[in-house]
Amino acid sequence: MNEEYDFSKGKRGAIAPAATGKSRITIRLDDDVLEWFRTQVHAAGGGNYQSLINLALREHVQKSLEPLEQTLRRVLREEFQRRPHTDRGRAKAPKKGDRLRKRLASSKRNRNP
Repeated sequence: MNEEYDFSKGKRGAIAPAATGKSRITIRLDDDVLEWFRTQVHAAGGGNYQSLINLALREHVQKSLEPLEQTLRRVLREEFQRRPHTDRGRAKAPKKGDRLRKRLASSKRNRNP
């Protein structure tokens, strides 16, 4: 090791530049939210929790921009997959669409800023 180093040409900031299309920001998240993302990454065998947060935000934005018809089709598909089948192999009739109304109301609340 040298006794003195010359830092006159040194630059401050990140060593590696951010990837194209990405921005470095500072964001404050609740501890429990951050811990949840870290736990998910750890349970999956490793990775980057920041990428998982980015993916969750991207999915939310895409669902918010989804047209009503696509939302209805997606919700109906999910509901029919969950619904238990009768002995004849047909789905039971929905109960006046209670679940659908709740999910649509929730989706509508999430879209409005």
